[in-house]
Amino acid sequence: MGEAGPEPGGHPDRLRWNAKYESGAGASFTAHPLAAAALSAAPDGAVLDLACGPSGSTLLAASAGRRVTAVDVSDVALELLGREARRRGLDGLITLVQADLGTWRPEGGFAVVLCTGFWDRDVFGRNVEAVAAGGSLGWEAFTLGAREERPGLPLEWCLGADEPRSLLPGDFTVVQENDLPNGKRRLLARRA
Repeated sequence: MGEAGPEPGGHPDRLRWNAKYESGAGASFTAHPLAAAALSAAPDGAVLDLACGPSGSTLLAASAGRRVTAVDVSDVALELLGREARRRGLDGLITLVQADLGTWRPEGGFAVVLCTGFWDRDVFGRNVEAVAAGGSLGWEAFTLGAREERPGLPLEWCLGADEPRSLLPGDFTVVQENDLPNGKRRLLARRA
């Protein structure tokens, strides 16, 4: 497993997600619908899967022959993903990186940048810049409306009314944007 940035050892997100995955929850390895859409809209090339967890999206991209960098703060999630990748014979295409996205920086351009359950404006800005020319960006996160059903959801984890669209650089075109019944917003965009 690769490391990037400071060791996330005692990071509260690492502890929370490790506890969840150690309890047996959340490892279905089902690809996110946004991953399939982003992959089909992108040229050949590498994929960056952010806050990946035990990601079926990483496995989907690797099964299509793409190199994938899968980044998560949870070492337990990455171990689950690595084990499944080895079982499927895909581990040679996947680089697992345990890192706090608040400090981690992507290297190089990616044909697809995908994040389907995490929001931080700074992280979004850094990783949008990692999308290569002609590449796709797929992002899904909670909206402010999700706080009605989940009052404990921190405000900073929620998209504003026009986000993430309003934060895209001018060379991006929005392909699809939907507000979902689960209180999330899904964005698929393409870089010129």
